[in-house]
Amino acid sequence: MAARISPSILSADFANFDSELQRIASADLVHVDVMDNHFVPNLTFGLPMVQRLQQVTPRPLDVHLMMDDPDRWAPGYAEAGAFSVTFHAEAAEDAVALARRLREIGARAGLAIKPGTDVADVLEIAHEFDQILVMTVEPGFGGQSFIEATMPKLVALRSLVSAKGLDVWLQVDGGVTETTIAIAAEAGADTFVAGSSVFGAENPALAIASLRAAAEAHQH
Repeated sequence: MAARISPSILSADFANFDSELQRIASADLVHVDVMDNHFVPNLTFGLPMVQRLQQVTPRPLDVHLMMDDPDRWAPGYAEAGAFSVTFHAEAAEDAVALARRLREIGARAGLAIKPGTDVADVLEIAHEFDQILVMTVEPGFGGQSFIEATMPKLVALRSLVSAKGLDVWLQVDGGVTETTIAIAAEAGADTFVAGSSVFGAENPALAIASLRAAAEAHQH
């Protein structure tokens, strides 16, 4: 199973996005954290920024919506051309209907859960999604430490996906380093968001390759 690396531009130099994106051209995806200062206590990018990034990105955009009312706002990001649009289970009124709408537009549909959210309800609807994101930090800020206590959720999701033969990517986001990526891969993750460990590296391409190798060495 190939490990997918999705560097988070939350850790990039905001004044030089074009050159920063070229530095991570060897990644599989580009992770874009959209925060609304309501669902999480921070404000980052909105739809106009994603529309512009879509024009210059060398890799598909992996948009993560940390916002209230994704039922209303998420389709716009799919219409902007995002490869993947992930919204939070805690914020959506009808997660399944929204996932189906995103797919109709042409984007992959992802569902995210916070560290404190029970995975049980997600297991029942996992087949409706292309990706499930297990947050390994509290959403809202970059640079936090990896919460290993979230790993049982990944184990449960991987067991379900494998048992039912589902084509669902299992993603982790938060505190991903060469050490923690091995833990997440061992638990069943196959798609990894990394911020400072990529953009803070002297050679981001080498950092991406090292993270990918560390993950693949621990996948089952």
